[in-house]
Amino acid sequence: MDPSTIWLLMTIIGIVLIVAEAILPGHTFMDVPGAVMLVLGIVGATYGEWLTGAIWRAPVVAAAVALPVSFLSISIYRKLSKGNMQHVTTFGDSLVGRRGLVMVRVVPDSTRGKVKIGPRIWSATAQKDIPMGTRVVVLASEGVHIEVEPLPRGAGQP
Repeated sequence: MDPSTIWLLMTIIGIVLIVAEAILPGHTFMDVPGAVMLVLGIVGATYGEWLTGAIWRAPVVAAAVALPVSFLSISIYRKLSKGNMQHVTTFGDSLVGRRGLVMVRVVPDSTRGKVKIGPRIWSATAQKDIPMGTRVVVLASEGVHIEVEPLPRGAGQP
């Protein structure tokens, strides 16, 4: 493949990756490799003949370009996303009263039982055996462990 074609492809791939990150910010994490590919493509298109003159030049230039562009891209991304990043923290008290579904049998004095509450699965214990498939309500929470009791029949969805 012709070196100028490679540089052009690197530039196009870089642009595509940056656009993908712009469309789905924070989900694709393609901004850093996109920026690196874009800059390498531009450097290669500008100095392509010099880079292909010796076998050691291209890797050295690639590293010399990739490292600072990566750090710069990460810094810019952090500044642009500052305040937009949401950290999800679940405190024990926030689970009390929530309803869930037993995924693995809950046994007294053991946290081997598993209960699904929303998209997350929690280690669970109870005062009595609760079989898999039973709908439960959270009574207490400590760390990643919850204490549950079965919901009365007909109490509804979690």
